[in-house]
Amino acid sequence: MTLLRQVISAPVAHAVVLSRSCLAVSVTPRRKLSVSSSSRAPRVDANVLLGMSEQELQKLAVDLGQQSYRGKQLHHLIYKRKVKEIENFIQLPQSFRNDLQEAGWTVGRLPIFRTVTAADGTVKLLIKLEDNRLIETVGIPVEDEKGPMRLTACVSSQVGCPLRCSFCATGKGGFSRNLSSHEIVGQVLAIEEIFKHRVTNVVFMGMGEPMLNLKSVLEAHRCLNKDVQIGQRMITISTVGVPNTIKKLASYKLQSTLAISLHAPNQKLRESIVPSAKSYPLEAIMKDCRDYFQETSRRVSFEYALLAGVNDQVEHAVELAELLHEWGRGHHVNLIPFQSNRRI
Repeated sequence: MTLLRQVISAPVAHAVVLSRSCLAVSVTPRRKLSVSSSSRAPRVDANVLLGMSEQELQKLAVDLGQQSYRGKQLHHLIYKRKVKEIENFIQLPQSFRNDLQEAGWTVGRLPIFRTVTAADGTVKLLIKLEDNRLIETVGIPVEDEKGPMRLTACVSSQVGCPLRCSFCATGKGGFSRNLSSHEIVGQVLAIEEIFKHRVTNVVFMGMGEPMLNLKSVLEAHRCLNKDVQIGQRMITISTVGVPNTIKKLASYKLQSTLAISLHAPNQKLRESIVPSAKSYPLEAIMKDCRDYFQETSRRVSFEYALLAGVNDQVEHAVELAELLHEWGRGHHVNLIPFQSNRRI
């Protein structure tokens, strides 16, 4: 591992070792797995307030016979006061609250089923969805002597994951469906509830492949940025690589970070770690990442989980440095120490 860090510290890429990864993983080196390409649609919850913009809430208020400013009050109650139930919107007229409930509207906040706190302060949450499925989200606090605490929410985008990377615990549990935007946003608010502190950073590195649920991820991204008011540069969208999606994401010109779960410096080794790599060759990913940087002026982050005896030798470090040199600058490497599988 030390040799790997030394080689990657070349100017081509600044290497950072992450002390914690979002979700537990387990390794089965070099085992090849088949890939499920299906992505079931998210549960449709038409009458959920969470995830709606201020303009949408104003329109809802008018549609229910209220003045538009009542929509602004709704927005304040949901995103600033973070009230969970419509009956507790006591700043609103009782008649408006009744109309919302009779029309089938709910806030859309999801209950926390269980929490586990690590010695370093990291908290893993199990959140229960409306269909009784469970998802994981993680709150990672970082104390900063020079400023206020940073609190990162590591959020899931799917219930399970269809890609089944060989070292990841999530894929071993199978795949159920995509999450809706309010189910993603709700994870961030749940972290804030547990820590009683504002979330400063969001990483889409929990359960699932965000690029297979890009519509909901982008809707949640908008809400987190505009309504919850987390800066775009404080949000990271991670992907193992899904053909054509990096180009699509680049077209939105977000100022957020794109993180690629690379984990190997060559195609053969990557296929043994990430089975879906067969359909998206390393050369194609690197080209799309270069184009992404040119389109957005945002450097791409490469995640590299250090798997003992699999991808952590000095020759792997040299090969990775050469790969990044070949495809130009605008790269950042995160070296992630492998974490054994300790499920909630």
